[in-house]
Amino acid sequence: MKTVGILGGMGPEATILLMQKLLNAVPARDDADHIPLIVHQNPQVPSRIKALIEGTGEDPGPTLARMARDLHSAGAQALAMPCNTAHHYAPAVAAATPLPFLDMIEATARSLTAQGAQRVGMLASPATRLAGVFDAAFAAHGLTAVTLPDDSALLTIIRAVKAGETAATLGPRLHAEAETLLAQGADHLLVACTELSLMTDALPRGTPATDSLDCLTDAIVKFAKG
Repeated sequence: MKTVGILGGMGPEATILLMQKLLNAVPARDDADHIPLIVHQNPQVPSRIKALIEGTGEDPGPTLARMARDLHSAGAQALAMPCNTAHHYAPAVAAATPLPFLDMIEATARSLTAQGAQRVGMLASPATRLAGVFDAAFAAHGLTAVTLPDDSALLTIIRAVKAGETAATLGPRLHAEAETLLAQGADHLLVACTELSLMTDALPRGTPATDSLDCLTDAIVKFAKG
């Protein structure tokens, strides 16, 4: 089984959720059946929101590149990053080492296409939209992004998750944002922020939905077992 290095800490709880998903994805009989991970849990990565939305923050790219090199030195055989917005800096991560980079954005676009999605309702940080993180992958797969007319409320939810507010209070607010996307003609919802991956139970029932973190989980399992 191959070892995967995780560029984590964006946010810390989302990284732990990825690890739990990877545990659940393997029908293990013993410890050795699980996927070996090297996790760089670095909550000190400069804020993607400050860099991409506010334009006042430090560039996260160099920090992410250093993390990639650390993981390479530690013995990782591939790299993965459970943060959608941070994929704006994926070229810096991929260029930092000779290791394969398991791209969550491309994996998500492939999954959406396989499910027959066409108009994808984006539950994502405004930074992801402003940086065009999904634009190239969606264009390549013939997908149309449906975005909120005002995603400031969604950003407030994401910040509240980072601050430790519970899904019990935030869930109804996320549900309302999802309903707005459906009213705008989305035929499929995409959870494209790993903070929101902690709250997928709040999505409208009966609506096709994909969590990008699940797509990354599948990519890691496929690589590790390959």
